[in-house]
Amino acid sequence: MKKIEAIIKPFKINEVKAALDEIGVCGITISDVKGCGRQKGITEVYRGAEYHIPFINKIKLEIVVLDEMLEKAISAIQQSAQTENIGDGKIFVLNVEEVVRIRTGERGPDAV
Repeated sequence: MKKIEAIIKPFKINEVKAALDEIGVCGITISDVKGCGRQKGITEVYRGAEYHIPFINKIKLEIVVLDEMLEKAISAIQQSAQTENIGDGKIFVLNVEEVVRIRTGERGPDAV
């Protein structure tokens, strides 16, 4: 099993969710996060004064998938989150050693 952590632009969440639903991925955890990277923040003007905001609002998705679904899930996220502009985000893939469903005690792929 693999855990996918994806950082995306907030306005892309509905498209990404629809793309994941289409391939059969239903378990997603979504968090509001802030971060910085190559985009180096943004500059906004408020009442005539410029303010540099170093951290930009993003959405973090956390998804656990079976190994055979990994490439489909990555592709679905990448294609639906892409705007071809700086700051589109990143996708991280981590190994998952074990999953336990709290309610039933199921383990492994049955718990996903």
